[in-house]
Amino acid sequence: MALPVPGPCASTQRSLAQCRRRAARGPLLPEVLCRHLNRALAECVVTACCPDETDAVRTLCCSAGTALKRNQCQRARIDLALCMRLPNYV
Repeated sequence: MALPVPGPCASTQRSLAQCRRRAARGPLLPEVLCRHLNRALAECVVTACCPDETDAVRTLCCSAGTALKRNQCQRARIDLALCMRLPNYV
């Protein structure tokens, strides 16, 4: 049984389920054939659950930058990890 996902991610979840069903009939493993959809769903769920923290990571961690930017990136990643651990993030 699949866990419910946030509204904007439902179509990606359906596509992933459909890809896995098709992959089960073919020679490739679903993990290989459907990895692009698996990643897209993961990114969608994280973005839907923690939009501000996700945006901060994307903005601050896109390049190496200065020591200050690296520290800000590290802090943004910690904030995102903490957001994802909260029991009421969905």
